[in-house]
Amino acid sequence: MALKEKIKVFVVDDSALYRNFLMNNIAVDDRFTIVGHAVDAFDAAKKIPEVNPDVVTLDIEMPGMSGIDFLKELLPKYPVPVILVSTLNIRVFDALAAGAVDYVHKPDFNDQNASVSFVDRLRSKIYIASFSKVRMPQQTQPVPGKAMTVSQSNLMKETSGNLKVPAISAQKIIAIGASTGGTEAILSVVRNFPADMPGVVITQHMPAGFTTMYAERLNRICKMEVLEAKNGDQIKQGRMLLAPGGYQMRVQKMGSGYSVSVTQEDRVNGHAPSVDVLFNSVAQNVRENALGVILTGMGADGAAGLLRMRKNGAFTIGQDKESCVVYGMPMEAYKIGAVCQQASLLNIPSLIYKQLGITR
Repeated sequence: MALKEKIKVFVVDDSALYRNFLMNNIAVDDRFTIVGHAVDAFDAAKKIPEVNPDVVTLDIEMPGMSGIDFLKELLPKYPVPVILVSTLNIRVFDALAAGAVDYVHKPDFNDQNASVSFVDRLRSKIYIASFSKVRMPQQTQPVPGKAMTVSQSNLMKETSGNLKVPAISAQKIIAIGASTGGTEAILSVVRNFPADMPGVVITQHMPAGFTTMYAERLNRICKMEVLEAKNGDQIKQGRMLLAPGGYQMRVQKMGSGYSVSVTQEDRVNGHAPSVDVLFNSVAQNVRENALGVILTGMGADGAAGLLRMRKNGAFTIGQDKESCVVYGMPMEAYKIGAVCQQASLLNIPSLIYKQLGITR
């Protein structure tokens, strides 16, 4: 988006208190202008096409029609980036699956520090969303890409049958990093991993509380066991560990295998958890026995760590521009030579299987 024009924001919230709070704190930022607001989904459906916003902020729990149902109605007709502004609610992930770009946790007005932090996060996410590409839920077919090496028919065969993991590949570790758009991108990659897949470690930029719910959601859907990581958890075949919000997660050696260290410390590249922190530890300790994947997200977190992984012998994959919600992190990694191969989101699993020698 050109910087000469302000980003047009439309606010949807049934609470007058929150609605005014959002509009006042967004409007004082010179990057944004408020072009309208709505008190519920029906009001929003009438006004949004008229004011043509660049970004919409949306509450999930509203009378008459939920934010999730509204997204399902709105986005096919009017694909505008939507930021969820919600309480700590598992339905956030249903809304992200319905096409929302990102989310931010509503603050407690009694906590002044929390309110200030919320405003900073919200403005940042609105700005990022203005550059994002809306992902339609029905877009489920593999996207042809220049670097695709596995045919669509093979992809469908591999992900629908029983995969066999070679013993040597079972000792590998798969490290995945993502940010904006990453919750659904990660799910797309890992949902059909076989139950005996090599250990997976994941950093998704996400606040505390949401990582707990996201790990539980993945665990319900995936064949692998998925846990929000705790300090000392073993990385092993059939297990996926998600970095907890507000902490840094690293891979460390543990005897002949590996575990994770989870520590509460400063942000790196503005994030806790940080993808670079995870990838750097994998590069140092796992080296050529690792496989790295960097997915959709704004910024450069993970690019330097992925380059270090590649230099230490790991095979590295970057999501391609066409399938990213935000082609930022994968682009930065590709620009510095950190990516061995780019692939569309729905072809990344087959590329991983190929590198691990996994067959039916």
